[in-house]
Order: sequence, then C-alpha cells, then structure tokens
Amino acid sequence: MRKMIVIAVREYSAAVKTKAFIISLLAVPIISGGMIGVQFFLKDKVDTKERRFAVLDYSGTIYDAVEEALRQRNATDIFEGEGEARKQTKPRFSVVRIDPATVDAERATYELSERVRDDDFMAFVIIGADVLSPGEDGQGGGVVRYHSNSPTYEDIQQWLRTPIGDRVRQLRLAAADLDPKIVEAATRRVPVQNLGLVALDEEGRITKAEKTNRIANRLVPFALMMLMVMVIMVGAQPLMLSVLEEKTQRIAEVLLGSVPPFQLMLGKLVGMVGVSLTLTTVYLVAAYIGIHQAGFGEFFPTSLVWWFVLFQALAVLMFGSLFAAVGAAVSDQKEAQNLLMPVMVLIMLPMAVWINVVNEPNSTMALTLSLFPPATPMLMMIRQAVPPGIPVWQPLLGAGLMLLTTVVFVFAAGRVFRLGILMQGKGASFGTLLRWVWRG
Repeated sequence: MRKMIVIAVREYSAAVKTKAFIISLLAVPIISGGMIGVQFFLKDKVDTKERRFAVLDYSGTIYDAVEEALRQRNATDIFEGEGEARKQTKPRFSVVRIDPATVDAERATYELSERVRDDDFMAFVIIGADVLSPGEDGQGGGVVRYHSNSPTYEDIQQWLRTPIGDRVRQLRLAAADLDPKIVEAATRRVPVQNLGLVALDEEGRITKAEKTNRIANRLVPFALMMLMVMVIMVGAQPLMLSVLEEKTQRIAEVLLGSVPPFQLMLGKLVGMVGVSLTLTTVYLVAAYIGIHQAGFGEFFPTSLVWWFVLFQALAVLMFGSLFAAVGAAVSDQKEAQNLLMPVMVLIMLPMAVWINVVNEPNSTMALTLSLFPPATPMLMMIRQAVPPGIPVWQPLLGAGLMLLTTVVFVFAAGRVFRLGILMQGKGASFGTLLRWVWRG
C-alpha cells in the first residue's frame, strides 16, 4: 500500500507540474472566452452589401405589398442605435418587378435563372395566379416559388413570408366579406407562460411562480456533461501514453523490480484521479464565482457538487483502467489508436442521447440509460441538474453499479497490465486481451 501511495503522489506531482497540464487547465476558459469574444467581435462585422431579387407576380395583387414592406424594412429594420450611433447591421434588400405579360412562365423562369447565375439577381420569386385560392379544405391552393443559387442564404425567403402572407390573408378575407381586424383579434393566439411551482414562504404566504429559464435548464446539464467528458479525457487519456512510454523505454522493467504490476497500475490510477479532481475543483470554483458575479447564481447547482466529484472520480478510475490496459497491451501509438476506439465510443455515448434525457429526465428510457455504468456519470448528472431532480435512490444505485463496474474494470485491466507491460514487439489483439482477462 505504501508503494502504491508513493506512485500515486509521484504521478500526480509529475502531471500537475507539466506544461501540458497548465495548457489543459487554461484551454477551456481560453477557448470558451475566445469563442464569445469572436462572436462579439463579429457582431458588427456584417456583410451589408445590397441583396437584389426579382418578383414575377402573375396574380397582380401582391407585388405592391412586397415593395411597401421592403421600403419600411430598409428605412428602419436594418439599423441599430439612434442619432450618430445609428449603424446599419443588416443588408439592404432591393426588388425588381418583372412584367409577367412579356414572356411565358417557363421562359421567364429560365431567363431569370440565367440572370441569377450572372449575379444580376441573388434570387427571384414567382407568385402564381391562383395564390388567393384557398384550395380544397382550406389547405391553400396558390404557390409561391423562391429560386436562388445560394441555398444556405435564407434571409430573403424568410422575410418574404410575412408581407406575402399578410397580403394574401387580407385579400382572402376581403373576398369573403370579413373585416381583417376583427378576424385578427378573434384568431390572435393566447400566450402560454412557462412557470415554475408556487410554494409557501417563511411567513406562510403563497409565493409567486417565477418564469422558467429554458435556456439555463438545458445549458447547465450540457455544461456538466461536457465538463465531465473533458476532465475524463484530460485526466485519464494521458495515462495510456505514460504507460506506453514507460513500456517502450524499458522504465517499467525497473519499476516492476520493486513493486507488483497491480499496485503500479493502481497507483497510476489514483494519481490520475487526483489530477482530475484538481481540474474539477478549479473549474467548479471558477464557474461558481463567474456565475454569481453575473447574477445567475440560482442556476449553479451547488447541491450537485459532491455528486459530480463522486461520479467524476469513479469515471476516471473506470476509464483510466481501460486506458492503462491499452497502453500496456500495445507497442506503439498506432496500435493504441485501434484499441482505443471502443473506449472512446463508451465515453461519447451519452452525447448521442443527452437531449432526450434532458427533455424527459424521469422517463423509463432515461433511467435505464443512466444506470448503464459507462454512461452513468454523465447521464445521472444531467438528470439531477434538470429541475426538480430525481429521487436520491437513483444516483445512489447508479454510484453503486458504477463502483462494482469500476472494480471489475480495474481487476480486468490489472490482468492485462500484468501480462502486457513487459511484452515487446507486436501488440495484443482483442482476442488475446480477452484470454488474458479470462485466464489471468
């Protein structure tokens, strides 16, 4: 035990004193801050070049409404600020009216397409003659076709929906002898507020329900999951490279002269757990300070910190044992990458289902997935971070199952480590690893 502790302390000390650890520690805030900074920097760097499009209106009733709406948009909607601080932040749109009487529809479509290819227009719109027809069962008979050579640019298409839709609605109501204002008032949607639950305060009075922040309720679980995955990768993956380096440079042979293989591996694992907990502490403290300084302290789940630390430590032990086994079983990094793929799949698995778990954290599917030990640390934290949380027996059961799985993984990895650490030459295959685990 004493030798294992010495190895753990040495591994921890060697890891936290390296430049790679400092870089890893600073990478997340630098990258996150850089991304936010880039967004602020690019906020005003908008391409305000004029966007020109054509309208071919076979109904003869829609173009004037589009032109009027476009005039109002260019006068007010594309600017921000007032007075001298007024600045254009959106591109100006300009429209050209094409006379539908000059050419047939098929020919007009081709000619306008050629003008788009020649950059005369960015797009063109064809409004059908039957656009005012409600169609059968009120499903809409008219068609508006938007043609463009830039399928990823949707600003013009999305903007056109409002003036065209409003004008068509007005004309249909007028044809039915209905007052558009009365119809609009009668069909106006009733807002549905997303609120929490009411409770009693210390004086026994019923408190007012507060609006639910949907963004925060999704962002916090996602951030916890990504932090755990990142710490696992930073804390556990270097263990594979360390074992592989000691093996190829024959350092392991010297170490095994004074300490058994299992104690050597376990000491390295405990050291990596210390590294991961150091990272976790730094990030959680920084997040706590930053969130409270920003005035969003109610969204920081302080009650989940200890659960996060527990699941983080077990995850590093579980996945770290697999990384150590891979490092002991191979002879170079190329072979390691091949064996590492199944481990990476297990780590990334929760990312494929996290949104489903956030939407229904108490569903049978979410419970079942969160009790699958390799996915337990990430998914159980997600379920706990979504209000109102989950019964305490579920994270306790998840931690118990994960602890048993970790023991099995460490035991199996110890057998692989004991046999593979001194093996030179060609690395072991999956079949060989399974035989080592089974027979010892």
